[in-house]
Amino acid sequence: MKFFRNPEIKKTTFIYILITFVAFGIGFWIDMRCAIFAVALSVIFSSVHLMADFFRYKKLSDLSDQINEILHGQDKYDLSSYAEGELAILQSQIFKMTIQLREQATTLKKDKVYLTDSIADISHQIKTPLTSINLIASLLSELDIEDERRMQLTSELMRMLSHVEWLITTLLKMSKFDAGTVEFQNEVVKVDELIREASSIIAIPMDLRDQIFVSKILPKITFKGDLAWSVEAIGNILKNCMEHTPKGGQILVSAEENAIYSEIMIIDNGVGIAKEDLPHVFERFYKGKNSSSQSVGIGLALAKMIVARQNGTIKVENNQAIGAKFTIRFYKGIV
Repeated sequence: MKFFRNPEIKKTTFIYILITFVAFGIGFWIDMRCAIFAVALSVIFSSVHLMADFFRYKKLSDLSDQINEILHGQDKYDLSSYAEGELAILQSQIFKMTIQLREQATTLKKDKVYLTDSIADISHQIKTPLTSINLIASLLSELDIEDERRMQLTSELMRMLSHVEWLITTLLKMSKFDAGTVEFQNEVVKVDELIREASSIIAIPMDLRDQIFVSKILPKITFKGDLAWSVEAIGNILKNCMEHTPKGGQILVSAEENAIYSEIMIIDNGVGIAKEDLPHVFERFYKGKNSSSQSVGIGLALAKMIVARQNGTIKVENNQAIGAKFTIRFYKGIV
């Protein structure tokens, strides 16, 4: 029998047989009736114990089969018959394991779908400017092209290449966040220095658009975080405001600090954000109703990831007068 192939059962059976012979010998030395009684008692005790072991091992075997079915995708299972003694503890652990395995499987499936969608979005975002670059390159290869036209195409080509470079760089940064490999410094960041560095990124484009940048920040306002990554986040927000502000428009940045948080407010006087777009502004690859043709929907998503990693929050709303208002808060305690 398969049951008696178990090493533990073999060892137990041998001990029972040995005890039976010893009991028979002692009983025979006293009296034959004692010997018979001792043997009978030993046989009964051994049989009952082996029968209990048999049913226990049978349940364990059935439990093993059910675990195997669960691991191979079986959704329905019934472990209620094991609610006793050590099997109840084992059943509880198996139930927990099953829940964890299902949660991991669900998470992996979601990650796989997310990765597939992300790759499709990234491919689309990169393919669009590359198509334009190929077209410009073919136009530049024409022999009879005028110098003025060549300069225009060259300028457009450089702009598209810069856009592709920014797109790839930003996607790589977001990938680092997804992989959890980004390490942030925890140092005192001066908000006025942060805004000065972030605004320098858009200084030339704003000048070409005749836009005005106004900063009203006291030098004493600070928060704990990473200056370089914060410049990236604020720079993306300012870039978004610039793109949605008309020529001659204005971007106003102010800040304040209290015992709970340091707050940065960025207000533009552009077209604002459509009501239906407000809940989705910080979603990856989301393009709002008023987005420009060059928008890819990753700048604000990256900004939110950076702010969140520094114990901060970010929200956007339409300003009471005109334009959009971004509010960034870096908290001094855990939120």
